Amino acid sequence: MKTAALGQALSAYATAAARLAEPRKPDTDGTAEVGFGAVLRAELARDVATLKTSEATAVAGVAGKADLQSVVEAVTNAELTLSKVTAVRDRVIAAYQEIMRMPI
Repeated sequence: MKTAALGQALSAYATAAARLAEPRKPDTDGTAEVGFGAVLRAELARDVATLKTSEATAVAGVAGKADLQSVVEAVTNAELTLSKVTAVRDRVIAAYQEIMRMPI
């Protein structure tokens, strides 16, 4: 059991490292966004996709079409994604409040 979990963790780290190592595609049409907003939008889109996939897997589990392990993994992924989104939201709100306290 521990070996399987270690293998999954190593696989996840390898996937993340490969994603970070991918060269960025050049902007061919001049419409690509750059900056914090673009990164935030892309991350939120990825989070929404993760939540939709997790929900579909949970529904399939209730219908008896998915095994218990995949349902548990999907629920865990959804839980982690929701925690991440909540933490980012809290940080953005705190930053906004800090900016509003600054004297003009």
